[in-house]
Amino acid sequence: MRRRVRVLLLCAACTPKPSADVTAPGTPPANPVEVYDALETAIGEGRDDEQQRVDALAKVERAKDDGSAAYAFVRAALLGRVAELRGADAGKLVTEAEAWARRSLERDPEYRERAATQMLGSLYVMAPGRLLEHGDSEDGLAMLEGLVEAKPAEPRYHLRLAQAYLHLGDDDAARPQLCAVLPARAQLRGDERKLLDGLVGDAGGSGALGCAAQ
Repeated sequence: MRRRVRVLLLCAACTPKPSADVTAPGTPPANPVEVYDALETAIGEGRDDEQQRVDALAKVERAKDDGSAAYAFVRAALLGRVAELRGADAGKLVTEAEAWARRSLERDPEYRERAATQMLGSLYVMAPGRLLEHGDSEDGLAMLEGLVEAKPAEPRYHLRLAQAYLHLGDDDAARPQLCAVLPARAQLRGDERKLLDGLVGDAGGSGALGCAAQ
């Protein structure tokens, strides 16, 4: 049975309406990457709220798709950030987030250190299968494991893979990944450190990890 764990990035559900000023007549389209980066900074510092996420998504939806990997990834990621707050209410927009992430991957698989691959890997492992069109948990694990193999020194890849293993109930596979992240904890953003601490607890606590002395 899959266990419920802390999820940093899932996708989609019904969203509240954006603030009126987001779509005010005559307002020029925002730069999607700047909108996304500003929101991510706020999330990392723990000072975002639901309305900020909704407004960021609305701004990016108003901007024209320029055919870039950047636009497609930002669109997918913001769908996920809004949906993150919906939990069990995830709905048809999961398919939208998957589609945009796949577009980003097709346009440039290396964009932001394979950000679309990381997103899709987590999505395929943790989102309800009925809402996805192109992948499942096996596909997701393969994507995340591939990232770790390609860049073993990147703690965020280990963090996502540990999250996936724990979601699937494989504590033994998750523990070495958590051990790989812990020495680099200071490199993580605030929200990622919070996720790491939660995953360590889900794996039985630091004493149960069996990490080798650093």
